[in-house]
Formats: sequence, structure tokens, C-alpha cells
Amino acid sequence: MIRKVMAEIDVKLGIRQTLQKIEETYSKRLSLSNAPKPLLVAVSKTKPIDLILDAYSVGQRDFGENYVQELVEKANDARILEHCQEIRWHFIGHLQTNKINKVLNLPNLHMIQTVHSIKLAEGLNKAWEKLRAENAARQQKLNVLVQINTSGEDEKNGVQPEDAVGLFRYVLDKCPHLNCEGVMTIGRFGHDYTAGPNPDFGTLMKCHQDICSTFERDPANVQVSMGMSDDFVQAIEAGSTIVRVGSSIFGARAKKPTDA
Repeated sequence: MIRKVMAEIDVKLGIRQTLQKIEETYSKRLSLSNAPKPLLVAVSKTKPIDLILDAYSVGQRDFGENYVQELVEKANDARILEHCQEIRWHFIGHLQTNKINKVLNLPNLHMIQTVHSIKLAEGLNKAWEKLRAENAARQQKLNVLVQINTSGEDEKNGVQPEDAVGLFRYVLDKCPHLNCEGVMTIGRFGHDYTAGPNPDFGTLMKCHQDICSTFERDPANVQVSMGMSDDFVQAIEAGSTIVRVGSSIFGARAKKPTDA
């Protein structure tokens, strides 16, 4: 069954089509903003290694995973280690403090996109400090984004928009081993664009603006991670510099056994 599903999914075509849409939308945005060309993070959660290898073979390097154990298995997979030596893993799910070490010890970890609290920032900073002391290959700071709950939904993680500057400040001032690159949101699913722009995107861009003005940062140097398969074009139009695209590349996501 898995082979049959894989045969029906053209990952290479999905990557090319997604990159083309990113390029087209970015080109239209250039006249309005000097923000960098958006980075594509291919969300490979629940997808088999073979599909990741397919995407990597056509130049895709950044991949996102939501589940700690799944990322641990994929990052340590022999085929990934052999054939995808330049892969960059982004953790984009809810990270509990007791799982920090599992994630930070992984090869080719590039970014934690979901720093949603002071407690998590503290834990990441302390764990990365220890790793830097023990491992000469881990001398760079750990890249992170501050996650903001722009929709106000209880089931979504992230600080409230009014607390975004405060958490960003805490990471800058109190977490010397973290490199806070910007902000991230998941947002409410299923926005009706016939009713107008996505308010979650507007809220995140306002947080981005507040952070840039507060800390005197060039907006082009502060990342904005928003937009998924259904709305990454609209997210880029709104100012996104990182889009997280899964089903448009890998097909509909299979449910994990623990999913509702």
C-alpha cells in the first residue's frame, strides 16, 4: 500500500511547482518590500524516507518535522545520513522541555521554530550551552524563532501578540547561546480569503514591525515564518520569509495512530 501511494506522489514535481509559485509571488512583492526571497521548508511529517530523498535529489535542503520521535528516527536514518549530508532540519511542533536534549543532539538540526515561552527558551539555552562546551562542531548559536499565537485559539501554542516583544527581548538578553532570527505562527486554519486578508498574517506582521522598531532591526533581517500549503501564496504577499509546505509537495498527510 505504501509503495502504491508513493507511486502516485510526484515529489519532484511538487517541489518545482511550489518553488515556481514562491518565485512568482515574490517577484510581485519586490516592488513593495525588500524582504528576502522566502525559504521553502518542506514539511515531511508522517512521510517515508524515500519521499524525503526524492525532494533532496532536486535541491530541497530544508525540511520540517512536528513530532520529536519521528524527527529523531529520520535525522538518524542511515540513508539520510549518507545521501542528505546538507539537509537542514527545522522543528516546527510543540517541544516539551523534557524532550529538548533529544532534539538538540540530532545531526543537521538547523532551527527550532516554536519557542513559545521563557521556560522553553531557558531550557534550550542551557542545553545548547552544554552541547557547545562538549562538542567542537556545535560552536554556532542555535537558531530559533519566537512562536506567537495570533489566532487566540487555546489549542495553539505561542505567546500572545502583546507579549512577543517581551519574549524576543528575553531571548536576546538572557539566552546568549540562542540566535533569535524572527517570529512564527501557525494561525487559524481555513481562512476565507474572499472575506479579506488573513488577520493572523496581519497580526504576525505587526509583531514583526514592533520587534524591528523596538530593537532597531532591519525588517529584511528578521524572519517571518507563516503560510502552509493552502495559503503560502497569501502569506508571501503579506510578508512571509519562510513558508512551511507539506501536502502540496508530499500529498495529503497520513494520520498518526495517536491523532484524533
